[in-house]
Amino acid sequence: MKAFLSRLFRLKSGESKLVLVLGFLLLSNSLARQISDVVAVSGFLSTVGPNRILLVWLVDMGLTIALAGLQSLFVDRFNRRDLMGGMCFAYALLLSILRLLFAFQVPSGINYTLLYLLAEQQLLFFPLVFWILANDILTLAQAKRLFPIIATGNFAGQILGLAIAAIFPSLANYFGFQVEELLLLNVVIYLSAYGILRIGLNDFRLRPRRRQSGNLLETFTEGGEFVREVSSFRYLTIAIIAINICLTIFEFRFLVVSNESFPDFYSYQQFYSLYRLGLIAVAWFVQAFLTSRILEFLSLKNSFFFLPLAQAIASIVTIVFPSAIGGIGGFSLSKIVQLTVDQSARKSIQSLVPLERRGRVSLFMDSYLFATGTIIGCIVTGGIVWAGIHWQISGYFYVYLAIAVLTSLFTLWSILQMRKYYDVSLLNWRLKRRQRGQSVIDKLKF
Repeated sequence: MKAFLSRLFRLKSGESKLVLVLGFLLLSNSLARQISDVVAVSGFLSTVGPNRILLVWLVDMGLTIALAGLQSLFVDRFNRRDLMGGMCFAYALLLSILRLLFAFQVPSGINYTLLYLLAEQQLLFFPLVFWILANDILTLAQAKRLFPIIATGNFAGQILGLAIAAIFPSLANYFGFQVEELLLLNVVIYLSAYGILRIGLNDFRLRPRRRQSGNLLETFTEGGEFVREVSSFRYLTIAIIAINICLTIFEFRFLVVSNESFPDFYSYQQFYSLYRLGLIAVAWFVQAFLTSRILEFLSLKNSFFFLPLAQAIASIVTIVFPSAIGGIGGFSLSKIVQLTVDQSARKSIQSLVPLERRGRVSLFMDSYLFATGTIIGCIVTGGIVWAGIHWQISGYFYVYLAIAVLTSLFTLWSILQMRKYYDVSLLNWRLKRRQRGQSVIDKLKF
């Protein structure tokens, strides 16, 4: 069986333990994050409503930028293994505090908002530090081959977490549980991940790197300077902002039409859990068996076309079918491609960045650009929603869906420019490493 699995997933000697440990870490965070997200979204929509979720997203992105700025001070200075362990322990502590807030009957809108904000940080910062840690352990050749396999732990955790969230309403009605009891389960999950991290990765050495120093402004701007001076990265950053504008519009439309169909708290929690379970199951299959082969067949620079094409199609589908079918279908198509081919392509291209600045460049691309695109999407969508409600325009949602169409076309142009400059950018001095006897082009060929 072990030999069969090694052949199936193309594992070499000594890689099985590493894949299992890293996969478990991703599984743990994904499991806990999905439970937090389902509870937070269901509770917020039932007590506050979908339109105000745009305000929560704005607060979330402001928090993301602030925390990313602080994290950029030490992400390239300290042992990533220690950072990951500290993050697991911090999440366990914060979830315990949230459980106490529910016990003291703090207003539900506040509790669900705080839980949502924490779930978003679980989504953003844990994977960020995790993939930088994985890049420190694996070579570029290993990363291309093993990253898609390791990422299946993320999907397995999502499936398990969503399954728990889906069946919990039935258990709660039968046994009289409160939904906030799920937070204690998340505390146990993160403490287990902390123990596995400390035990499982002690035998693996991290590649040495030059320790960084500098103030907040220097660390904040280095990632921006890098992507600005490397042409392919510059156009890729523009595309990432546009992609997240579209994702914000699609997700908001999805929440609006689905909340109209399932207005009750527990019924929406079951729907939302089962929907995300189906979404993640499809994405897991694509990631496990298709993504790495797609990346190798098309080459890295061509793989970035998948998501903007999917978003263009999703925009048209949502306009043609403005009901729940279109809203759910459009968001699903965009999200599946983003979670599979696009995510793996972005992680692979970040491995081209030299070790001494990889953390801050990854932080800039995965945090600042994500937040920027989401903020723009929230402001644009929120403005259209406010105007539509204020002037009583029933079909105002067509306006922000049309903006999604135009944005996806702009993204395609940006990716075309990235592809145009990709080969030349590999010769940029910022991508050079100290090597002997090997061409940079040979090292970076996908």
